[in-house]
Amino acid sequence: MSMASKRHAITLDDIRSAEQRIADHVVRTPAITNEVISKRLGCQVAFKAENLQHVGAFKARGAVNAVMSLSDEAARRGVVTHSSGNHAAALARAAKLRGIPAFVVMPENSSPIKIAAVRSHGVQPVFCGPSTQQREQAAAELQQQSGATLIHPFETPAVMAGQGTVALELLQQISHLDALFVPVGGGGLLAGILVAIKSLRPEIKVFAVEPEFADDTARSLAAGSPQPPTRYDTVADGLRTGVGDHTFPIIQALVDDLFLVSEESILSAMRSIAEDAHLVAEPSGAVAYAGLVENAERFAGRSVAVIISGGNLNFGDCSLGRNRHVMSCPP
Repeated sequence: MSMASKRHAITLDDIRSAEQRIADHVVRTPAITNEVISKRLGCQVAFKAENLQHVGAFKARGAVNAVMSLSDEAARRGVVTHSSGNHAAALARAAKLRGIPAFVVMPENSSPIKIAAVRSHGVQPVFCGPSTQQREQAAAELQQQSGATLIHPFETPAVMAGQGTVALELLQQISHLDALFVPVGGGGLLAGILVAIKSLRPEIKVFAVEPEFADDTARSLAAGSPQPPTRYDTVADGLRTGVGDHTFPIIQALVDDLFLVSEESILSAMRSIAEDAHLVAEPSGAVAYAGLVENAERFAGRSVAVIISGGNLNFGDCSLGRNRHVMSCPP
């Protein structure tokens, strides 16, 4: 397996620069070892708790890095993006930190809690239809009108580099690590982490985890090129997007394996994270742990880290079953 190289959209130097650039504006999230879960699964398990990050998700890292990387001239014209969730709030926050305009396109069926998060940073979203084409068209129109710079949720290299800082922190927090589980949607987090890990500690295995109902990355790896999503109904709403053209080559070159998980496993993982680790994970944030649970026997006696990528869960929309074995939360 080759290490990340110049042919990819980002390098280790980009991630190291991002770490310095964003240090004053993001949370250095803890890596929390859990004895109960470790004993149950037969391996040493630590959670990298990005649910405790600003805006409740790792997206704060990439958004801040992208906004703070802009020249003064470009920054004055503002930034624009399209996102159904955490990246929208992260970009609104980053723009507010720099004191520049932000234009955010959100699908009209976005989660109310995520719409409210964008508004909390002084940005009124522009709503559009739910398809990727409608989102991209609305963002392109705003970009033409405003002259703002497009900050894509996962394809902008500065965003990918910012997300990779999760791995730099993790390597400083856990001295011995055998494997790392990372959720994949568009692939920005996974690509950034892969470049960092495989450049610094290539012996650490990195596993992508994806919902069975959003299996485009698995199909893309099988086909050798990015494949479009075939459905958009997984409970893990943050992972419904297709893998990116910039992120896919990094994933293809560097990922060790990919696990698909069921909707039931995702909901069960959310419950376990809440009950056993006392942390809040949104469905997308629990996907990586679901991947470990379903494959725990492969990692017996190993040191494993799991990324909890986000914790934006609206408990008003959740019901906990009478027997406490089923938690259901609409996206």
